[in-house]
Amino acid sequence: MKFARLGVNIDHVATLRQQRGEFYPSVARAAEVSLATGAHQITIHLREDRRHIQDRDVPEVHAVCRHIGKPLNLEMGASDEMIAIAVKERPDWVCLVPEKRQERTTEGGLDLVDPVNYARLAAACASIKDSSPSTKISLFVEASDEVLRRCLTLKIDAVEIHTGDFARDFLEKKSLLHHLERYKKGSLLIKQAGLGYHAGHGLTFDSLVPLLQEGDFEEYNIGHWIVAESVFIGLGHVVKELLTLINQHPLKGSL
Repeated sequence: MKFARLGVNIDHVATLRQQRGEFYPSVARAAEVSLATGAHQITIHLREDRRHIQDRDVPEVHAVCRHIGKPLNLEMGASDEMIAIAVKERPDWVCLVPEKRQERTTEGGLDLVDPVNYARLAAACASIKDSSPSTKISLFVEASDEVLRRCLTLKIDAVEIHTGDFARDFLEKKSLLHHLERYKKGSLLIKQAGLGYHAGHGLTFDSLVPLLQEGDFEEYNIGHWIVAESVFIGLGHVVKELLTLINQHPLKGSL
């Protein structure tokens, strides 16, 4: 039987640190605790504005991941600066995301319909693959049939579906059926092409349940809720609770 993987996003450990400009809490230590408790990978987002994760955090967290033998998933915009950092650091995964300076957090998926954006992302994927062949690439996108079909034309290994709208509707007790139907349809398309099908953004322990019950996503990247809940019960306990939940729901079709 196979179960989904859990990627722990530790950006907001860095957010807490940057609020006071201190050396604590340690982002590297957050990675150590998460992986020691059983998380399958660490995710960090190096933003252009450096609002949380800083340049020095990338090699430090990567060193922790290498020591424990787990992947580092580096989220980033498709800028020349970020591509150069990715090529230098060679993380296990790069997740290309849209980014606006004025947003509180990533507000949606990549725009692959606009020809200019598509060409920029195609060039970014090719550059990363050419310079760091071992690095796998995922694209942070909406579960739109048109967008997902365009993803299939790029040099990538997976897509990560933006679950922000789903998470908000869950909290507001609205119907989730249309989200689940889109996710299932997207899963068939992406998995038939041999790509990974991941999910993330805005998810909590409770809102994860309906997605796990469907069994379509192979990986979940969760950050803000984990760090927030850790204030009360500790990072290791939160990661352990999520893994216990995930391991109660086998992936669809797994034996």
